[in-house]
Amino acid sequence: MQVTTEEIIYPSSDGQPMADSTIQYKLIVTIKEGCESLFQDDPNVFIAADLLWYPVEGRPDISQAPDTMVIFGRPKGDRRSYIQSREDNIAPQVVFEIRSHNDSNTKMNKKLSFYYRYGVEEYYLYDPERNELEGWQIIEGSLEVIEQMEGWISPRLGVRFELGSEGLEIYKPDGEKFISPSETNAQRLLERQRAGQEFQRAERLAAKLRELNIDPDSI
Repeated sequence: MQVTTEEIIYPSSDGQPMADSTIQYKLIVTIKEGCESLFQDDPNVFIAADLLWYPVEGRPDISQAPDTMVIFGRPKGDRRSYIQSREDNIAPQVVFEIRSHNDSNTKMNKKLSFYYRYGVEEYYLYDPERNELEGWQIIEGSLEVIEQMEGWISPRLGVRFELGSEGLEIYKPDGEKFISPSETNAQRLLERQRAGQEFQRAERLAAKLRELNIDPDSI
């Protein structure tokens, strides 16, 4: 009698939207892209947003899709889901969640329990409506509450958390702030405009010097 083994299917979607509001979406993208820029030169840090994570081999019924997760020790690249048993059994070390207006305390408590059970080292939960940030970190095998999040520096990421009047602010070790892609594009446009203005000033100065029979290239 021939025994056949059916391939276990790990769905790539849980049927839930990535975000319930534009505020939540912007924060998720800002954090994800900020982390990407932080480790852009390290090929062995994988970062994902709203990607299903399957921590237990052969159990597609056990999963979670963190708003953002950072995994040290795994290569960058495209994935339909993060199947831990196929990733050297490395769990995400850092997880971010942005609370939506309809997230119940029960739902968030279940997420906290999940992340603790399956090996997350740092978990950060931000509520944009209340401008409240909570954090937990592994201490002696237990996921403990971080008492003071204002000014907290992540042991794994090296980033600093602040709560400004506009909401959550995250700063890289060099002091540069995490900004959204739209803010990044605006910043680049401003830099190009400034470069263009400096070029025009230099051209005007060179023209004045030539009027005085001075070669600008000789200065």
